[in-house]
Amino acid sequence: MIIALDGMGGDFAPQEPVKGAVEAVKEYGVSIILTGPKEVLEEELKKYEYDKEKIEILDAREVITLNESPVLGIRRKKDSSLRRAMDLVKEGKADAVVSAGSTGAILAGGLLVIGRIKGVDRAALAALMPGKNGPFMVIDLGANAEVKPYNLVEFAKMGTAYFESLKGIKNPKVGLINIGGEEEKGNELTKAAYQLLKAEEGIRFVGNVEPREITDGDVEILVCDGFTGNVVLKMYEGVVKNLMSMIKGAMMSTTRGKIGGALVKPSLKEFMRKNDYKEEGGASLLGVDGIVIKAHGTSDARAFKNAIRQAKNFYDRDYLEKFKGNLK
Repeated sequence: MIIALDGMGGDFAPQEPVKGAVEAVKEYGVSIILTGPKEVLEEELKKYEYDKEKIEILDAREVITLNESPVLGIRRKKDSSLRRAMDLVKEGKADAVVSAGSTGAILAGGLLVIGRIKGVDRAALAALMPGKNGPFMVIDLGANAEVKPYNLVEFAKMGTAYFESLKGIKNPKVGLINIGGEEEKGNELTKAAYQLLKAEEGIRFVGNVEPREITDGDVEILVCDGFTGNVVLKMYEGVVKNLMSMIKGAMMSTTRGKIGGALVKPSLKEFMRKNDYKEEGGASLLGVDGIVIKAHGTSDARAFKNAIRQAKNFYDRDYLEKFKGNLK
C-alpha cells in the first residue's frame, strides 16, 4: 500500500510528519510518498534509519496556510504539499492521503481533486470516540458548518455504511444530537431532520441524544451539523485534559493522595490512552471517492503513525468499495 503524506501539514511539520512516517514504515510495512520541499524533507529524514525503498519524496514548493481561502488554495497552489498529495490519489499513484493541514483545504481537495462518490451531496468529517459502552461516531465534525435537514439524513447513511463496511455492525443505531430528548425539541434544523430520519428506511434512528448522553456509547452514530460537531469534539478533548489535571492535583495535595495515586497510576494512564485523540489517528472524510484522513492539527509523530495505520486499515478492508455498496 502507498500512502501520500502531506509533509508540511500541521503545527509541527515537517518534523512530526516525517518521524511518524518513519515509524509507520517500520511498524506497518507501508510505503509512503512525502510531499513538500525536497531539501527540507531530506534534511529531516537524515535523522533516522529507515528503508529507503519505502519512503520517497515528491517535491512540492508551496504550502496552503490557515489564513487563506481553502478553495483558492487548492485551485491556485497546484504545487502545494496538500494538493500534490491529493493528486497522487486521484491519479492512482497512492491509495490514501493523510494530512494535518487546514480542514477547509482538505475538504476542498477531497471534493475538487478526488471528487465525491456518485450520489453524495455533502462530504463530512467523522471520527470514532471512546464511550462508556463502546466507541461511537460523531458526524459531521467541521466540514459543513451550515447544513440542510436532508444533509443530516445523508450523514446518517454514510455513518451507517461506515459501520457496516469497517466494523461489520449491521443496522447501527443513529441518534440526532439535540438539546432535549423529546421529538419537538430543538431548532428548525433538528426538528425537520428528526422527521426525515424517522421516516428514512435503512436507518435505525433512535431519536434525539442529549449532550450529557453522548459519551454513554449506547448509540453508534451521532449526527449533527459541522459547527455543533466541532464544538462537541473540542469540548470532549478539553474535558479529558482538564479532568486528568484536576485528578492529579487532588492526589498530589496530600500524602495519602500520593500513596493512592501510585496505586491507581496504571489505570489512569490506560484511561488517558483510550481518550487520547492521538490513538485514533484522525477523522475520516466520508463521501469522497478515496481514502482521506484528516489528522489533528497538533498531531505528533505517534498521531501521524496512527493516522497512517487508520488509512491502512481502510485499504486492507476494501473500505471504499464496501462503503459505496452499503451507501446505495
